[in-house]
Amino acid sequence: MKPDRETVAEPAGEAPAQQAFASYAAPLVDEAIELANGIRHDASPEALHKLRVSLRRLRSLWWAFAPLLDKGENARQRAVYKFLATAAGKTRDWDILIELLSREGSGAQAFMPKLEQARSDTLATSRETLLNADVKHLLRDALATTSAQLHVMHQSDIALRKFAARRIDASERSLKKRIERARRAKRSHYDAFHDVRKAGKKLRYLFEFFGPVLRGGHKRTLKRLKKIQKRFGMLNDTVASEGLLRENAAALASAGDIEAALQWLDKKRKRRLRAASGLLG
Repeated sequence: MKPDRETVAEPAGEAPAQQAFASYAAPLVDEAIELANGIRHDASPEALHKLRVSLRRLRSLWWAFAPLLDKGENARQRAVYKFLATAAGKTRDWDILIELLSREGSGAQAFMPKLEQARSDTLATSRETLLNADVKHLLRDALATTSAQLHVMHQSDIALRKFAARRIDASERSLKKRIERARRAKRSHYDAFHDVRKAGKKLRYLFEFFGPVLRGGHKRTLKRLKKIQKRFGMLNDTVASEGLLRENAAALASAGDIEAALQWLDKKRKRRLRAASGLLG
């Protein structure tokens, strides 16, 4: 029987981290499988977004437990989650572009039907990829393999609370390093800002996983992480949409004024970049 995500008991802080892994992983695996199955009947932007987020959370959880796992096997499992999230994300990227360009002033109304067709074609490919990947088998196998590995690894047990604190510290250091790098980078160097977004998202997921077993409050940190995720996420949406439109400009050129839409996205990207930069201090 599938565990109820709302009633699964939280692991105790003094329990061994190795034993606590399944308590975190099993509900996430169940959720991802359920969402992947749902794509057969519901291919809305929200459904695809939920699936991609679920897979990203799984990837972050496997990162959190990496010190207790074989490096090669852990990297392989995380690559699987990235592959599946990318498959779900390709359609989501078109959804974001369509949503942005549907706003007044973008000048994209003339080629909106072609964007919708491109979205439909990409969805068909995404569905085929996810169905052929056998998500249920992949995720169940990953859970079983990692759980077994944690059971047999010859290393001293470490209390979950201590382990969680170490991993959050490591994630916080990574985020601070990327913030410093973004502060020094020119605004045209988007990769530095994108790295801040990814590091902030990972840290937020770790707080969601381990928050109940940690000592002390983390409301201020979580509040800042949510701001970073929102503003940097909006920036990423614009950058990705601009790139997607440029990649497909030739196919869309006969349907409308591509250049006007690109100029509109360029202005929006610059505004969102200034807003995101303001959070770096």
